[in-house]
Amino acid sequence: MPRIVRVVSMADALTRPTVVMPVVVRDGAAALDAAVPRSIGDVELPEHLDESWCRRHGLTGVAGTNVVLRGFGGTTVVLVSVGTGDADGFRSGAAASVRLAGDDAVGLLLAVDESGDAGLIARVVAEGAVLASFDYKDTTVRPFDLVPLGAPLPSVATHDAVVDGARRGALVAEAVNWARQLINTPAGDLPPRELASRVEERLERLPFIRVETWTESRIRAAGLGGLLGVGQGSAQPTRLVYATYDPEPGTPLAHVALVGKGVTFDSGGLSLKPAESMMGQKTDMSGAAIVLAALAAISELALRVRVTVIAPMTENLTGDKALKPGDVLTIRNGLTVEVLNTDAEGRLILADALSLAVEADPDVIVDIATLTGAQRVALGDEVAALYASNDDVAARVLAAGARSGEQLWRMPLVDSYAAQLDSDVADLKNIGKAGVAGSVVAALFLRRFTAERPWAHLDIAGPGRSDAWKGYVNKGGTAFGLRTIIDFVESFSQG
Repeated sequence: MPRIVRVVSMADALTRPTVVMPVVVRDGAAALDAAVPRSIGDVELPEHLDESWCRRHGLTGVAGTNVVLRGFGGTTVVLVSVGTGDADGFRSGAAASVRLAGDDAVGLLLAVDESGDAGLIARVVAEGAVLASFDYKDTTVRPFDLVPLGAPLPSVATHDAVVDGARRGALVAEAVNWARQLINTPAGDLPPRELASRVEERLERLPFIRVETWTESRIRAAGLGGLLGVGQGSAQPTRLVYATYDPEPGTPLAHVALVGKGVTFDSGGLSLKPAESMMGQKTDMSGAAIVLAALAAISELALRVRVTVIAPMTENLTGDKALKPGDVLTIRNGLTVEVLNTDAEGRLILADALSLAVEADPDVIVDIATLTGAQRVALGDEVAALYASNDDVAARVLAAGARSGEQLWRMPLVDSYAAQLDSDVADLKNIGKAGVAGSVVAALFLRRFTAERPWAHLDIAGPGRSDAWKGYVNKGGTAFGLRTIIDFVESFSQG
């Protein structure tokens, strides 16, 4: 169930049914901060958390491991490991706390170091708590109360940093949870038209955002042949959402373009997927949900950067007008594509969207998509593939991923592999050699539509879905990469 993060007093937090204390575990031992009370309700805390005590109680350097102490009066105290105390350790510890608490309200006592970054720690704690609270079916809100502790009391500046950090962390995590809600909605309830409507309703209320939903007549007039071609097998009309954020019109701010794949259901088209492979295909619009939710968070965080978001939305089905293998489509930028596999459809709609992004004249373009099964084969379900046009863009995205706790691995854009895309009847074809570097070739295809601008591509086919809860990563569509994108954009806001 969703959590609302609040910074409260010690007295208020200690009345919560579950009280949590994060502890750093090094060399097998831990210690409670001097500011932590030695008794909470009717629970007496241990005087020493030495290696022997931690080993007996299962408290280790693995973030999220914990010890639950219960009193006869109903108070529950949780000592939760944050590992060695890095940012992702605090995220994981907060997530474990929320999951242990169940329906209970939670009070978390956070010892802050005046010489450290209290705002960052509060931000990642709030992120972990709100991310772990996601529940598609249960929308009942419960509090997650945060108390900054210090000996003596934290300074006003530190307290304010905690308040701001917690607010920002909660905003980011709430954007992720909104994207997760969209991604996990059944495809029958969220065709392209409905997805665009929900997104427009959310975004048009936010400061400095302008949002347009393009219908098929405008899409056709704009020459988006890839998007129209993929959608022509479905009775559901295709849409494209084009949104911009400009907090200071007339000011020369950095400009980032974000592009996300929005296939609301992917049957594979006439190159039909096996039945088992279709079961999770409602999540094939993850990229669109991610970039649009990122835009919402960027506005709420009031970042000083211009952003253009382009999200093509369609279904890939097998109707009587469906795209046939061997058909040729003309993309927005004039390039023609021979479609030999209709299940390689994501790159076709992204080609149009990337062409539009180039025309917006951004400083950098980032696209994200559940694009290829080859990515999952190469990197599994926890690491996304990153492709980038240059080292500077790659380094910036990798740094954002590291700060966000989302694992990325830079993959090569092998120029010689581009020959696999040569076509006898068009400028290029939409697939390369079967079973050979499929994720790399897909990225090389997309690169043809970036006009050599600074560009990064995130293939999240593996980590975009999860078959179980893992810390703050939910089961189902995960919205992986959203926090990385927000952090990446924020880095431009900071110069």
